[in-house]
Amino acid sequence: MTAPLDFDGVVAPPRANGELLFAEPWQSRAFGMAVTLYETGAFTWPRFQAALIARIGAWENAADQDGPWSYYDHWLGALEDVLDEQGTVSHDEVAIRAHALTRLPTGHDHHH
Repeated sequence: MTAPLDFDGVVAPPRANGELLFAEPWQSRAFGMAVTLYETGAFTWPRFQAALIARIGAWENAADQDGPWSYYDHWLGALEDVLDEQGTVSHDEVAIRAHALTRLPTGHDHHH
C-alpha cells in the first residue's frame, strides 16, 4: 500500500522537479509518520486528506493568518487531528510531549 500523493492544488505536497521538497528535517519526519501510519492502516487516506483540506481552508479563511504559509505545519496539524479524532493520541498529549521536547538542550539526542 502506498499513500496516493498524486493530488493537485494547495493540498499537494511541495515538489521541485517532481521530487518532494522538505525545507527542514522535521518536515520529512512528519511526512513519513503520516504515510507510515496510513500504510499500517491507522487511518484512511481520504480521512487524512479531508483533515488536511480543512486545516488549509481554515488558514485561508482566517482574518489574520498566523505567520507565513507552511504546508507541513498544516500536514502535521491534520495528522494530529486524525489521530485525536480516533482517540489514538490526543491534542493534549501532543502538546505535553512537544513542551517537554522544547525544554531539552540542543543536540540532546546526539552523542558525540
